[in-house]
Amino acid sequence: DEHGQAIVDETIRKHCELRGWVLHAINVRSNHAHLVVACQSDVTPEDAMSQLKAWSTRRLREAGVLENAAKAWTRHGSTRWIDSESSLLAAVDYVLNHQ
Repeated sequence: DEHGQAIVDETIRKHCELRGWVLHAINVRSNHAHLVVACQSDVTPEDAMSQLKAWSTRRLREAGVLENAAKAWTRHGSTRWIDSESSLLAAVDYVLNHQ
């Protein structure tokens, strides 16, 4: 629901700020989230996704939006490296405008 979406959005923003990651774009949907984030070179996209999913799940449970036994996410997700300015701009545009 919208409350859960707001919790996930806020959690991702705070975690990125805490870690010093640059959040270029975010779009939290009713059943998934898309984001474009720049992390330190020693953080893989899979590690970033795992951290963001774990913290979001924790916050959803604390707020009573998600029961303890309930599963919030799929086992993995889609990650990719962005290696050029044009790819970054295209990814941001997709996340913000084409969902």
